Amino acid sequence: AHANAGPRTYRVLALDCGAKSNILRNLSQRGCQVEVVPHTISAAEIKERFRRGEADGLFISNGPGDPAAVNATINTLKQVVADPDGLTIPTFGICLGHQLLGLAIGARTFKLPFGHRGANQPVKNLMNGRVEITSQNHGFAVDPKSLEQAGAEPTHVHLNDGTLAGFRLMNRPVFCVQFHPEASPGPHDSAYLFDTFVKMMDDKK
Repeated sequence: AHANAGPRTYRVLALDCGAKSNILRNLSQRGCQVEVVPHTISAAEIKERFRRGEADGLFISNGPGDPAAVNATINTLKQVVADPDGLTIPTFGICLGHQLLGLAIGARTFKLPFGHRGANQPVKNLMNGRVEITSQNHGFAVDPKSLEQAGAEPTHVHLNDGTLAGFRLMNRPVFCVQFHPEASPGPHDSAYLFDTFVKMMDDKK
C-alpha cells in the first residue's frame, strides 16, 4: 500500500504493526513515498531493499499489546538495527515501535501499573529541556537502566511518572518515542520528530 500526497523524495518502508493512517499522512506530507510492509517481512528482505537503494528509511509503527510477545518482529529488528551489515538505515519508531526497538537492542519492557492514556501528557525533551504536551495510549514501558546498558541514550521522559518516553542509538541513525507525535485531534508539539526522520534520510543521501 502507498500513501499518495505531496512530492516524492524519500522512500520509507513502514513496518506495519497496526499503523495509524495519520502517521503515514505525516510522512507523506513531508515528501516521503511510504510503502507499508507486513511486520512479518524478513530482515534479509529489508536489508536487500536498502542495499539496492530502494528505501531511504525504516519506520516502525504503533500497535496493540505486549511488545515482548512479538518475538519474530523483535528478531527481525535485531538483525536490521543491531546488526545492519554495514548499511546505514535511518530508523524511526513510535509507541509499540519504540518498545520493539528497545527489545531488539537488548533492553527490557515492563507493564505499567496504570497505562498512559489521553491527549495531554507532559513529556520532557532531554535534548533541549523543553516540555512537550503529547498524546499517549500504551500500557508498557522500556526499562531505562537496561536501555543504557544496551548502549542507547534516553531522549524523552514522562513528567507524570518519570518513565522513559524516547531514546536514540549513539552510533547509528535510530531513534524512537513512546508517545504519538501524529495525534489528530491532539497536541502537535512533537511533530518535529517527523522532520528529524526526514533530515536523517537527507543526511544519508
